[in-house]
Amino acid sequence: MPPGITTLAADAPQLSAANTGFMLICSALVMLMTPGLAFFYGGMVRVKSTLNMLMMSFISLGIVTILWVLFGFSLAFGTDVGSVIGWSSDYVGLSGIGVTELWDGYTIPVYVFAVFQLMFAVLTPALISGALADRVKFTAWSLFVVLWVTVVYFPVAHWVWGSGGWLFEMGVIDFAGGTAVHINAGAAALGVILVIGKRVGFKKDPMRPHSLPLVMLGAALLWFGWFGFNAGSWLGNDDGVGAVMFLNTQVAAAAAVLGWLIYEKLRHGSFTTLGAASGAVAGLVAITPAGGSVSPLGAIAIGAVAGVLCAMAVGLKYRFGFDDSLDVVGVHLVGGILGSLLVGFFATGGVQSDAKGLFYGGGLEQLGKQAVGVFAVLAYSLVVSALIALLLDRTIGMRVSEDDEVAGIDQVEHAETAYDFSGAGGGTVSRTAAPVQDPTAAPKAKAAPKAKAAPKAKKVDA
Repeated sequence: MPPGITTLAADAPQLSAANTGFMLICSALVMLMTPGLAFFYGGMVRVKSTLNMLMMSFISLGIVTILWVLFGFSLAFGTDVGSVIGWSSDYVGLSGIGVTELWDGYTIPVYVFAVFQLMFAVLTPALISGALADRVKFTAWSLFVVLWVTVVYFPVAHWVWGSGGWLFEMGVIDFAGGTAVHINAGAAALGVILVIGKRVGFKKDPMRPHSLPLVMLGAALLWFGWFGFNAGSWLGNDDGVGAVMFLNTQVAAAAAVLGWLIYEKLRHGSFTTLGAASGAVAGLVAITPAGGSVSPLGAIAIGAVAGVLCAMAVGLKYRFGFDDSLDVVGVHLVGGILGSLLVGFFATGGVQSDAKGLFYGGGLEQLGKQAVGVFAVLAYSLVVSALIALLLDRTIGMRVSEDDEVAGIDQVEHAETAYDFSGAGGGTVSRTAAPVQDPTAAPKAKAAPKAKAAPKAKKVDA
């Protein structure tokens, strides 16, 4: 029997209907984050790339789900092999798991744990897509997702969360995915864009979001789903840790919104809706690894720091010349690094574990462990992701042609457009209505009035 499975023996933990139901709800909330991300990214691009951006997220739901069932769960959470990967034949195809079998040490079925972790695996490659907007072939992107989750995400998930994984055994704290999800995705995004290059017109043409309401809708769905993402990562609701994580999620996001907006006002003179949405995401990213080990006051500090520093980081692409289209590096990589490292300062030792940060008398030990986790995942994901992109670029080509990019990737790759205005304002023309005039035509000259005929002379009688 693989590690992670216990049976319903008399002396074993018993299945909890409450925890099982809670985790199924959390799984659904995490699933909602992928469509929410699609809306968030879809509103940030120009109108000619909207559908492609939506599809780059939605295809992950299809591809990663199938791979997870076939072998992904086994690679991530199977029996440890050398502290770097897992493998259990019972997990292949999820065929050797019974409905009465529980995840080891918990009161939820293995199937529930598997589906919860599946939603993390789906979301992570979708995060990368925001850095590649406007210019990547959909077929190449789909193949990239297949290769990336297989050789990057599944192994890294085992390092961080799998029994026997080397970062897990070292004691690196990652409550819900600061390293495995956000640093992983952010580093991958940087690696790929260094290979495929910049968009046509980068730093020359305006590339403003085409729909800020869509961005705000996506941010709201992400914020809502993040409660399942974070609070559910304790895999139950018996001891209050999940409740602390739930509260810290809200607190950090709120502090980051304020921090981003204050920086934006001081730096650029305006409070923008895009800044508010981006700040919320930055705070959520930063609290993800840390929220189970800090107090609400620590969550405020982490959120505020993330809001300001991520706002500053999004401008790095202009300074260093890498085209991170939708600021995946500035928000997810930088936010994930901040949240993971700040555990080493703000961990109280009284929530998730007894590990204490520097500000609570723990010295530098935990900070050192966090730094190892951060830079190991960053380096591995950056290098391997770049190699995958290089392989695809040299074989099938990663980018659409320059002409297709300028014309619009939606029409080229999907034969559709996001908005159809052909019928806007149109009604049928009445048979008796005046004919429509061409507004660009020169006005017709008025005909000169006809001269009046001279009046006839009156007849005079003799």
